[in-house]
Amino acid sequence: MLETPSLADPFPSQCDGQGKGPNPPVRPAAGPEVEQPAPTDPAQVTPETPLAALNLSWRERDLPEHARTKHVHRLHPYLGKFIPQLVEVFLRKYFAPGQTVLDPFAGSGTTLVQANELGVHAIGYDVSAFNVLLCRAKLARYDLDRVRREVLDILEKVSRPDDGREAGRDVTAPGFEHSAAGYLRRWFHPRALRQLLTYRRLIETEGYAYGDLLKIILSRAARSARLVAHFELDFPKHPQRGPYWCHKHARMCAPTTDALKFLRRYSTDTLERVAAYARVRTGAWAAVYHADSRRTAFPPVDGVITSPPYVGLIDYHAQHAYAYYLLGLEERRGDEIGSPNGGAGQPARERYQREIAQVFEHALAAMPSGGRLIVVAADRARLYPAIAARLGVEQEAILHRDVSRRTGRRAQAFGESIFIWRKP
Repeated sequence: MLETPSLADPFPSQCDGQGKGPNPPVRPAAGPEVEQPAPTDPAQVTPETPLAALNLSWRERDLPEHARTKHVHRLHPYLGKFIPQLVEVFLRKYFAPGQTVLDPFAGSGTTLVQANELGVHAIGYDVSAFNVLLCRAKLARYDLDRVRREVLDILEKVSRPDDGREAGRDVTAPGFEHSAAGYLRRWFHPRALRQLLTYRRLIETEGYAYGDLLKIILSRAARSARLVAHFELDFPKHPQRGPYWCHKHARMCAPTTDALKFLRRYSTDTLERVAAYARVRTGAWAAVYHADSRRTAFPPVDGVITSPPYVGLIDYHAQHAYAYYLLGLEERRGDEIGSPNGGAGQPARERYQREIAQVFEHALAAMPSGGRLIVVAADRARLYPAIAARLGVEQEAILHRDVSRRTGRRAQAFGESIFIWRKP
């Protein structure tokens, strides 16, 4: 049975998709080959800007890190999300203030956050409980004085000296499943785990109004406080319990035993980012639902901007396993489209095409004739032309952008394709 949400409550059960890989260049669908124009300034894009005039292959000097990760876009690390400037280009090109954009794979909420900046209403769906929580924290409207008081209050309480009576919640207490207790004890030093559990207990017992934001601070601190090498934060293979040669810092490093320093660091950073977003956000609404887009009937929208998960590439639940175990989030890994657990062979690819098409069929049913469905994907296996044919959409263009990973051990370049489809 299809689920049809109400738009009355913008945060009923809340929330770009994701993993990247090499992709050969794809030229625009029509028109002669021309010299590559200068990198596009997203703020200068209008509905009249020709697609041929867009150069979306921004270099570091064109689009520095502080611009790509502005305000709440870096509220929490999220591997594989697309950058806000890419979303901004197509919001300005195809949407007007007061219209509504849909992202059926909301992920970390990039489309939703950027839409609000431009006065465009936004609705997102995601099967991941962590993504839902992250989007809710980004999109909530905060009383800045109150949120500061709460963030500093819980930080002060968790920072009090441990005299042996305040040890936080033990992982053997009710509320922690056996698997969660085992994971937390394996991946955290006892001192760091005690600090994290105390912070979690305070969220549960102190009646804070902005508990979702506090959970994101806690999750972000937990990610950094694990017993892992600094260069393996995305997908560590095993706990790091002794000194090691750090490829990130080019020196010997040791795993952390303290989570409090990260709670302090990310508390300050979070307050700054929330305040920065408050200065640029508009009155447009954003609704986020914890739902499977294959089984959801979407409300009326004007178009779609999304980046779906890719087949057999990234396990998005595993990426945030520490948050699922620490916060007790519902895990729906089996509902994830393209999960690595299903492999990446031909049967998995065919299943992926069917399921992505199913989501987009629901999206098209909610769109008017002429509405655009804009999909960002590193389509290495060339799966999307068959999806377009199955949907019966008009292919307006396929744009290509080159991307350079700039940090860590994942510094190789890769490519993305932007499929622009029009509903007949």
